[in-house]
Amino acid sequence: MKVLVWGENRHEQVEPHVREIYPDGMHETIAAGIRENLDADVSTTTLDEPEHGLTEEVLAGTDVLVWWGHAAHGEVDDKVVDRVYQQVLSGMGLIVLHSGHWSKIFGKLMGTTCTLRWRSERDRELVWTVNPTHPIAQGVPHPIVIEQQEMYGEYFDIPVPDELVFVSSFSGGEVFRSGCTFRRGHGKIFFFSPGDQDYPVYHHQDVRKVIANGVQWAQTDLPERKVPTLLRYETGDFFTGHGYTGPIEERADD
Repeated sequence: MKVLVWGENRHEQVEPHVREIYPDGMHETIAAGIRENLDADVSTTTLDEPEHGLTEEVLAGTDVLVWWGHAAHGEVDDKVVDRVYQQVLSGMGLIVLHSGHWSKIFGKLMGTTCTLRWRSERDRELVWTVNPTHPIAQGVPHPIVIEQQEMYGEYFDIPVPDELVFVSSFSGGEVFRSGCTFRRGHGKIFFFSPGDQDYPVYHHQDVRKVIANGVQWAQTDLPERKVPTLLRYETGDFFTGHGYTGPIEERADD
């Protein structure tokens, strides 16, 4: 399995306390956690790389993309977002972490604002497993205890998840759908919220386990990645579709 961890890598460059927690960058810490828990080829790239490190060739060779962003969502090129979007519809897995809820790619896939309530006051977060049979929950304690974390709370403006795996509660009394899965086209998506830059959450062994489980779950089992295609079939022919780009072109041919 080929896994690519994409990180914004901005906080680590300008905020000394973040650099102290993640001296090699959050993306490298996340990647290390996946390697610890999964036999996979894991690499990293960042926002400032040419084409954000997400060229057609790189994405075509990526089974699962892990995304962390926060302060520079607007700097992500729309052409790159469209490129990632098409790859997800074709079957590339996508793991969206923490503030990636407000990334262009997650919003495009969800079709909603993806807004929520938040507070950063070193809350304790308890991550409760609500679907213990799900592959992403395997080997994960109930609950995961994160001593200091940014609070994310409802209402979280996302579509109803295909599967709700985790719900978090915070010391202020808030609750949040912190682990959700979605399917778009042939692609599988897992959103997992723990992981603000101001806290060492990606060093937490249980958080690392969840992310690795999510990566493994999100890998497609299709023999070939491709976008779902609209095809016309003759009566009685179940196998050989006629390819075309859309109903307007088909109508013109008729």
